[in-house]
Amino acid sequence: MVSERLSRIAACLHDVVRSTRRLSGGDTSEAYRVDLQRRGTVFIKIPTAGGRSPAGLYLAEAAGLDWLRRAASSLRIPRVVYVGSEGLVQEYVETVAEGPDSAERLGRGLAELHRAGAPEWGWSRANFVGPLHQDNEPADSWLGFWRDRRLRPRLDQARQHGMPEGLVGRLERLCNRLGDYLGDPEPPARLHGDLWRGNVLVTRPDVPVLIDPAVYGGHREVDLAMMQLFGGFSDRVFAAYDEAYPLAANWRDRVPFYQLYPLLVHVVLFGASYLAPLDAALHRLRA
Repeated sequence: MVSERLSRIAACLHDVVRSTRRLSGGDTSEAYRVDLQRRGTVFIKIPTAGGRSPAGLYLAEAAGLDWLRRAASSLRIPRVVYVGSEGLVQEYVETVAEGPDSAERLGRGLAELHRAGAPEWGWSRANFVGPLHQDNEPADSWLGFWRDRRLRPRLDQARQHGMPEGLVGRLERLCNRLGDYLGDPEPPARLHGDLWRGNVLVTRPDVPVLIDPAVYGGHREVDLAMMQLFGGFSDRVFAAYDEAYPLAANWRDRVPFYQLYPLLVHVVLFGASYLAPLDAALHRLRA
């Protein structure tokens, strides 16, 4: 029973549940607004019944939230209250509709987060994008990390899930000449790692909130490309970002290149419906 699971988590906080309300969640977790007797309102994620919640998911997410919060003074990153294998408890953030300054604040705040940087290409621990494991073992170069920790492992999974050999071959050839696509060298940025519209909220007073990260140190164009994969962000976000932390003049040429990884993730998770967008991205890259 969900109520029993939430009550056990509350007991870890030396508290008791007064009321609960189910919120929208993803494939790996159920989400609840929970009113506790002593602490007040919190947000709790628990594994879905019979779902795809891998071991270590919440510990990795909690560590990622903390890593982002240490560098994001202009953005709101929810504070972790408790984490264990049975669930994740965060401060509850009351969300509101996007206001007139939300786009600019998101762009500037993301620029601040990226500029804070990371010590290496990778991160100190593995984590997850959705239910899929992400190897963050640091690499000596961005090319090596993107090829060996991102594209090739996910390409192998996509092949196992039935990706046509023609697409596999095109991606393998691209992996063999990544240097043609990387652009000018930059230091590692502190990435959110899964920055689609659903992982950006707004709270009062018109402050962007980032949730559900899949963090690591990587090229900042990764987050910007992900933001454009499914839409939902206005041009004002990218203009504000560029003003705060100028981008290379040709950064948009690399958007389809950095969308290959999330597209492969979606092929693995959701199947053939993402093969056409993947083919289109490769076509734009003339690969």
